[in-house]
Amino acid sequence: MTHRPWRGVLSAAGCMLLAACGNDVVTPQFIAEGNPPLLSDWGQIDIRDGELSLPGSVMPYDLNTPLFTDYAQKLRTIWMPEGMMAAYREDEVLDFPIGTVITKTFYYPLSGDEAGSVMRHGTDAASFSDGSLDLSAVRLIETRILVHREDGWAAIPYRWNDDQSEARLQRTGSIIPLTLVAEGLEDEAFNYVMPNVNQCASCHAPDSNSRAISPIGPRARHLNRDFGFEDGTANQLDAMVAHSMLSDLPQTVSWPRNAVWDDESEALNDRARAYLDINCSHCHSPVGPADTSGLFLEPDTPVGPQLGLCKLPIAAGRGTGNRPYDIVPGHPDQSIFIYRMDSTEPDVMMPEIGRSTVHHEGVELIRAWIESLDGDCGTEL
Repeated sequence: MTHRPWRGVLSAAGCMLLAACGNDVVTPQFIAEGNPPLLSDWGQIDIRDGELSLPGSVMPYDLNTPLFTDYAQKLRTIWMPEGMMAAYREDEVLDFPIGTVITKTFYYPLSGDEAGSVMRHGTDAASFSDGSLDLSAVRLIETRILVHREDGWAAIPYRWNDDQSEARLQRTGSIIPLTLVAEGLEDEAFNYVMPNVNQCASCHAPDSNSRAISPIGPRARHLNRDFGFEDGTANQLDAMVAHSMLSDLPQTVSWPRNAVWDDESEALNDRARAYLDINCSHCHSPVGPADTSGLFLEPDTPVGPQLGLCKLPIAAGRGTGNRPYDIVPGHPDQSIFIYRMDSTEPDVMMPEIGRSTVHHEGVELIRAWIESLDGDCGTEL
């Protein structure tokens, strides 16, 4: 069983298959132990001629609704050694074999202003399209590796150098001053916080019992969407099957699917629940690190106290903002949800890590959703 290249022709070498391209071609690697000093040691990303591209057997992918990280754009990839496949699981992360390498590269479109200024929102020029990313239009920040080894998943972070030719191991994390720029809005200076390896585990250990590191995004409900691959647009789950990367995909058109949070053609409830799922449910689940809160934000949580409606906070301290309930139906400004999402104070904000700015559009989505909810907490507010 052979992986087909995600790109049809590697024109720089004039060949059809990776094996025929000679030593000039970047070759993906599974590194079974240790922390390689350079991102290039993994062979998952190719930098040349002012462009970032992917070796032919590395699959780019996206999520219906992505986790918010200070407005950063993200290029996600999956690679498995030849002959290996992930197994489909409906509600959990796909069952990836040992040897799998998943990457996530964080970057911003350049604003054209002084050093450190980046665009708040994505642009066509700064998008990964036709199999490449134009480095003259972006600032690369970091690439995070998740690798599945014999003893489980390991998280290994790399920070890009100034000339964007290489990313170096940065296990201790880093703070990178940036300024967000957008037309019609005031410039916003902030510190992009690159997490250390221990902080990686605070999100990527979704089971508080085992504390084992795991991917978050590659679940069927997040992956069930079209992607513009270099050889054409296809549903990502179908594409993984076609490229011998996924087995056991049910023969049905009703695979689970999360809504796209900013697609207003989709129902408000579906968009809000998808947003809370990807941003919050890896902690707020019956087995997650926030299990003692009694607040569960997975997409199948029924509407009621477990979802936060008229639910009293538990050990939230200043995080309540003196508001009585997590969600007061019809009253977003009286709900703890909005208070915590709209803050960047360390002992108030939610999520607790992973952002240094407020996602204003996300706050407005959850505000509109709470406003649409029916119910009465039975308390004079």
